[in-house]
Amino acid sequence: MSATIAWPWTSTDIALGKAVYDANCASCHGLQLEGQPDWRTPGAGGRLPAPPHDETGHTWHHPDEQLLAIIRQGTAAVVGGGYESDMPGFAGVLTDAEIAAVLDYIKSTWPKREADYQREISGG
Repeated sequence: MSATIAWPWTSTDIALGKAVYDANCASCHGLQLEGQPDWRTPGAGGRLPAPPHDETGHTWHHPDEQLLAIIRQGTAAVVGGGYESDMPGFAGVLTDAEIAAVLDYIKSTWPKREADYQREISGG
């Protein structure tokens, strides 16, 4: 069963999401959601660096369903077609509730315009 993203988020959701993010995501995506430097340019191995999850990145361009799938399965599994990524899947590592809380935390940091757009494309 998959977790759903509730709106509005509770302070408990955001606190859990930040803790899980800090422990599992910040090493690549940055403590301030800033991503890795030059994230739009493939590295020596041909893979893209980790993108930011703040408003300067593209996370808010995607609906919840797709973002949750990427967190669970990893980017390569979701994109398919031989795409390679360093983003692992966290199914079996994080619970669905923890995965949803991470996304709640990330979304809670976005400015109104980005948050409204992402909520609209997510159907809610």
